[in-house]
Amino acid sequence: MDAIILQILNGLDKGSAYALIALGLTLIFGTLGVVNFAHGALFMIGAFCAVTLSRLLSLSHEVAVPGEVDFLGNPAMRDQPYAYDIFGEAWGAHIIDWAVPLSILFAIPVMILIGVIMERGLIKHFYKRPHADQILVTFGLAIVLQEIIKYYYGANPIPTPAPEAFTGSFDFGALIGFEANTIIYPYWRLVYFAFAAIVIGAVFAFLQFTTFGMVVRAGMADRETVGLLGINIDKRFTIMFGLAAAVAGLAGVMYTPINSPNYHMGMDFLVLSFVVVVVGGMGSLPGAVLAGFLLGILESFASMREVINIIPGINQVIIYLVAIVILLTRPRGLMGRKGVMED
Repeated sequence: MDAIILQILNGLDKGSAYALIALGLTLIFGTLGVVNFAHGALFMIGAFCAVTLSRLLSLSHEVAVPGEVDFLGNPAMRDQPYAYDIFGEAWGAHIIDWAVPLSILFAIPVMILIGVIMERGLIKHFYKRPHADQILVTFGLAIVLQEIIKYYYGANPIPTPAPEAFTGSFDFGALIGFEANTIIYPYWRLVYFAFAAIVIGAVFAFLQFTTFGMVVRAGMADRETVGLLGINIDKRFTIMFGLAAAVAGLAGVMYTPINSPNYHMGMDFLVLSFVVVVVGGMGSLPGAVLAGFLLGILESFASMREVINIIPGINQVIIYLVAIVILLTRPRGLMGRKGVMED
């Protein structure tokens, strides 16, 4: 039982990333009808927003150490972050330590701006083009963004630690009645799952309970009729593209302590996220979230040593096998809408 619970936790962790990226993908497809193969690159850029802010906060200069000299008799020097000068040593140390969570505030406007520029500068020219054209141009854009990140940040992963308060592990087993040290799970992975749940809930609440969201949902169902009512639905869809980019970026920001950012991390998640979207149902937001967590949990169980010993390599293909089975039995996916990509 403890092994099962541990794998469920691992699955929720993976599923959180899949669900957040797939949610943004589905928002873009549901509003604009665009198959955006650059969405994984937005996840990567979000991760490097955290890297950038962490580096900016850690910028330092040399100061003399009071009462100490080096072997030549000169004043001993040490590096002191500028954050210490601005906020004081105690607060400066806390700000540097909490660089990843603080990157959320940095990433939101950056990702929205990138999303709007991407939509206005490139995507809008491909609304009425075949999906194959959309895939080619957005995939090319993803490669360009990937190479830009590689040029400025290098090819090696960049460790970006979580705040010190969340670096340990939590005795999850003791919380639910097991013996101590039976189920140990990293704090930050639990934080990531909670963060994903909050973001997903916020997106659904925004679409369900705000006037803006209601108009967007109406536009997703019948764009022409909403336009005839005098509503500038294109402007709202552009904003939704920016918000979808922000969701992907936030997923990347909070994932940095789990997987050190590297220039190809967007591509690593892109294909899996599209499988999640297809399994959940093209254009279905609840389907994307459901499929993300479902496939994350299945992948986690397939990674168990007992399963791999019986079926070697199953953990590498389980998601695709499940996708094949679901699409053979439910061609529209778990919660797909009639008429989506069926023309």
